[in-house]
Amino acid sequence: MNPLTLSQWQFAVTTVYHFFFVPLTLGLSVLTAIMETFYVVKGEEVYKKMAKFWGKLFLINFAMGVVTGIVQEFQFGMNWSEYSRFVGDIFGAPLAVEALLAFFLESTFLGVWIFGWDRLSKNMHLLAIWLVAIGSNVSAFWILAANSFMQSPVGYMLEGGRLVMKDFFALITNPYVWGQFPHTVLAGFTTAAFFVIGISVYHLMRDSHEEVFERSLKIAVIFGALSVLGVIAVGDYQAKRMVQVQPMKMAAAEGLWESQNPAGLSMFAIFDEDAQEDLVQIRIPNMLSVLAYNSLTGEVKGIRNLQEAYELMYGPGKYVPNVFVIYWAFRVMVGMGFLMLAIVAVLLYFMIRKQALPRWKWLVLIFPIVISFPYLANTAGWIMTEMGRQPWVVFGLMKTQDAVSPSITAEMVLSSLIIFTLVYGILMVADIYLLVKYAKAGPQNNDSEVLPA
Repeated sequence: MNPLTLSQWQFAVTTVYHFFFVPLTLGLSVLTAIMETFYVVKGEEVYKKMAKFWGKLFLINFAMGVVTGIVQEFQFGMNWSEYSRFVGDIFGAPLAVEALLAFFLESTFLGVWIFGWDRLSKNMHLLAIWLVAIGSNVSAFWILAANSFMQSPVGYMLEGGRLVMKDFFALITNPYVWGQFPHTVLAGFTTAAFFVIGISVYHLMRDSHEEVFERSLKIAVIFGALSVLGVIAVGDYQAKRMVQVQPMKMAAAEGLWESQNPAGLSMFAIFDEDAQEDLVQIRIPNMLSVLAYNSLTGEVKGIRNLQEAYELMYGPGKYVPNVFVIYWAFRVMVGMGFLMLAIVAVLLYFMIRKQALPRWKWLVLIFPIVISFPYLANTAGWIMTEMGRQPWVVFGLMKTQDAVSPSITAEMVLSSLIIFTLVYGILMVADIYLLVKYAKAGPQNNDSEVLPA
């Protein structure tokens, strides 16, 4: 129990919790905007009812995301002051742009959208929700630009023992962010699609508000199918990029102890991490080389070889992350992705054949659970991304152990960790209660306001 470990736990707990809300915000803002667009173009009241219903759930989620996100930035100065001092000149710039431009854009026009029903023209009101959706997703870009610098530093110079900005354009055109940003946004779209699918199927199985939820389901299935395919395609690009800039993360994700050429893709493994040897290993020959290089041949570096290379490059130390966590987080993320693809494929089959979903009672129980699949994938992906970079906080430039604030004590961090965990637990219960309450209630015929009562 030391300040470093406790600070890592605190940041992980608060970030994973915050990231429950971010993807749904990214996707549900766009879906709500699409539904209102149908209302403006077609003039059918059912689309207005849809936009208000899903917009209400979006508001609950958005409010919780804002509350939990504020804590994140305070931790940089309180728990990670050495990191802030070392990289603040670079890291602070995209965070400032995110707050001053993107966040203010989405929050301002969200207020316009909430109180503008029947006060603004249809087109102006529609513009407000599209600006909310754009602001939400642009906000994600600036956060990910900062995170991508930690993963693959560009556009900097070392001056006076700290990093300073040399090329802002290089920061925002970092090849790493152009894999991470679309992957995150499309994951958010997938999260929103399955959120809408799960709730829509629940109501359809109970013959509740059928016109609203049949149309919501169709929009969400198409939106979700495109999003899942996009996530998988961008994930392929990210894997190739990872081999180039963070080969140790890829080696850990595959449990690859020795370099291989050609390299096999691990399907299942049981290994002794301390001894760095496999007890059980099932690999598909050549497929990791295909994933890394689009070729049946190509060397993928192993953990032992990379450890030796990093010791020569950076000095003595352990440069291997937690292989067990990275290996299984990768499989949860990928497994959930293909499972979701299968689900939307089945739903598309029924849509194309213009068949109603079978009225199986167990679907009422199963589909609300399906809502959790993208959350599992998102969390596993974040854990792999951040833990796979260890021991670096800024890859190749600063280790995590050197980033923690020197003035904090284990007791200080432990107390705040306990408080945050308890408060966030209470907030999670409140959030789930509100979402379940209003999701079950369905759209209200006399719903003149979007704000929850």
